[in-house]
Amino acid sequence: MKKLIYCCLIFFLTGCSNYGQLTFVAKLPKAIKENSGIAYFQGNKAWFIEDHGNKDEIYQIDFNGKILKELKIKHAKNNDWEDLAQDPNGNIYIADIGNNNNKRKDLIIYKISNPEKEKGDKIEAEEIKFYYPEQKEFPPKKSNLNFDAEALFFWNDYLYIITKNRSEPFSGKALIYKVPSKKGTYKAQLVGDFTPCTTDHLCQVTSAAISPDGKKIVLLGYGFLWIFSEFNTDNFTTGKLTTIDLGATTQLESVCFKDNNTLLISDEERANTGRNLYSFSIN
Repeated sequence: MKKLIYCCLIFFLTGCSNYGQLTFVAKLPKAIKENSGIAYFQGNKAWFIEDHGNKDEIYQIDFNGKILKELKIKHAKNNDWEDLAQDPNGNIYIADIGNNNNKRKDLIIYKISNPEKEKGDKIEAEEIKFYYPEQKEFPPKKSNLNFDAEALFFWNDYLYIITKNRSEPFSGKALIYKVPSKKGTYKAQLVGDFTPCTTDHLCQVTSAAISPDGKKIVLLGYGFLWIFSEFNTDNFTTGKLTTIDLGATTQLESVCFKDNNTLLISDEERANTGRNLYSFSIN
């Protein structure tokens, strides 16, 4: 009976969630219940964005769940911000690449300087515009709905975009594109593809990150991690793949590296679940 009561208490306190292998860090503020991207610099704090229809802002939040700073991105619009990436110089890239219906022709990535150094409440952004040359119809047929994307990371002066498969019937295949990490308008270059698995929803890629030493690339899904190592080409999927079932049942939406072996992961709020920050070791 005591065990049952304990389990019920945990069930209530965690919002009817199953965190699986994830370690709970903090409950995130209600202001970012639809958080979709995360970036880490130092200390017990990180930067977050929200997705479709929310404010054109980036938020610094500590590991107690308190908002420390809000920065408005000047001359930017949150059509569907889906991920954050950062480069070794501290620049942040905001991926306005959400494209649920595969209809968009205005895909863009906003580049801002290190937000931790900004003293005001607004920050300038450069625009990196791009398109997928393989997409000929807007939208394409249901069997080719593979031009939505929620995952972005920086590597060797390029930004890598991993698409989120919405095809019917579901094939699971994600396309991997790259574009230069500087202001301009580009034709995205297809460098490879990856089929994590073929179970609808569970096998969609929702975020991506690369370790500070550049030796590991992580793709996040709804309960899974796909970790690539031992790669040496643009098509990192030719490297070693490790698949981890996190055992989590919440809507996991963003991942970044805290150090070479520790991940920060967050989820959106759905009903009584989510809106949390977690950590996970990949030693």
